[in-house]
Amino acid sequence: MKKRIAIIGANGKQGSCLTDEAVERGHEVTGIVRHSCLKNRKAKLLQKDLFDLTADDLKNFDLVISAFGAWTAETIPQHISSLRHLCDCLKGTGIRLLIVGGAGCLYTDSSHTLMLADSPQLPQEFKLLAQTEVQAFSELKRRTDVLWTYLCPPADFRFDAPKTGKYKIGGIELPVNSAGESFISYKDFAAALIDEAEKGKFIQKHFSVVSG
Repeated sequence: MKKRIAIIGANGKQGSCLTDEAVERGHEVTGIVRHSCLKNRKAKLLQKDLFDLTADDLKNFDLVISAFGAWTAETIPQHISSLRHLCDCLKGTGIRLLIVGGAGCLYTDSSHTLMLADSPQLPQEFKLLAQTEVQAFSELKRRTDVLWTYLCPPADFRFDAPKTGKYKIGGIELPVNSAGESFISYKDFAAALIDEAEKGKFIQKHFSVVSG
């Protein structure tokens, strides 16, 4: 069924993959970006900063996908404030919110006592981002007034890898494929998230995905 999908950060690396995937499947896609044009010219444009979005801006969509990213020490805390703002815009509406999440929110052990964000196997340069995403996700989980879905990539998340069209759904533990690799391409991740947009199997849940 054709859906009205808003993609925040539609010109970014993951956002552009999501936009292309959704457009190719025939959905009515609107890219929400701060610039005056979209990379995918078949999508509609809403030029607006995420933090300036209002409930009125989003009221006509079936679902909103956030591919928001922040990478500097100064902006990384916006992973928390951006989700909070989007939840406040969508609360009580029945409009789904799908989030491109972080692998740091996944557990590295079957007893679910250690998340990747706190694991010594995570390189130090990724610690701040991962731990901030965990804080953002912890706040998101308490939102019972929003139909959220949080999709975590595996440990190795590559933009320059090709689309294979194959992936496996995982749970809340860091997933690995049959080759023992915790890996997926941006394009296969996009396919998995748009599949979830269409099927709605993980409402108010988080899950993971890994290459097939």
